[in-house]
Amino acid sequence: MLPVIATAADGFRPISLATLNEKAAMMERLDNKYILTEDRLLSALAALSASFDMLEIAGKRAFTYSTRYFDDAELRNYYDHHQRRRKRGKVRVREYVDSGSSYLEVKLKELRATTAKRRIEVGEPLIALDDPCIGFIDGCYRDSYDRSFEKPLTPVILIEYQRITLVARDGGERLTIDAGLNFHSAAAHRAAPIDRFIIETKSARGNGIADKILRSLHVPPTKHASKYCMGMAATGQVTRRNGFLQALRRLGLDEPLNAELHNLPSQFGGA
Repeated sequence: MLPVIATAADGFRPISLATLNEKAAMMERLDNKYILTEDRLLSALAALSASFDMLEIAGKRAFTYSTRYFDDAELRNYYDHHQRRRKRGKVRVREYVDSGSSYLEVKLKELRATTAKRRIEVGEPLIALDDPCIGFIDGCYRDSYDRSFEKPLTPVILIEYQRITLVARDGGERLTIDAGLNFHSAAAHRAAPIDRFIIETKSARGNGIADKILRSLHVPPTKHASKYCMGMAATGQVTRRNGFLQALRRLGLDEPLNAELHNLPSQFGGA
């Protein structure tokens, strides 16, 4: 756990995963994202501790996530986000490293800009999507958009980070704080500075307690701050990235790619 996260965690009461799911599973919600530096984060956490509890499992409060995103050959998911298409989605396999569980997740924008997340558990952090996975993805698109997602999907980026989760004591709202972000493509690696953090608030109306606290501290939301899209731009995989420049600047990844090249065959299906 990063020191700033460890220090901040001491100020929160613990909450179990079961209670979190009872209070704020938030599979359908309005999201806001904020990218902030360490000093702003500490101020925010001090204020949040009066109204939020922190997820704790087996004595741990910071958990390692490893998320592999999939896209088609034309990077349709990425460019749908860049062009701000109303109907757009993401497909990923998320590994909860500490517990060893993995889920295939489909995130789709729906009416009123709400985000719907649907997922199924998979036996391992998949590199290739099998027929049941493809059928699940297709069903999600049909249910939300009345169309199928027909193009083959392959892994395009792996994102690793640590996350803590806060839940409002009154329920109906939660937020996540991501730290130590690393982005891996098949050919490049980018790491965000260790003093940069992403807060994502999740509430029914997008204007919860956490949003009000952050606004009171003069921390504005960061528009278009998808970790997937920022990672694709930061690792040089896309030709257009202007829509994400503000988020990249705040995350410290707006400089031209000058990354360590390396081979990741086991993660991206290479030989």
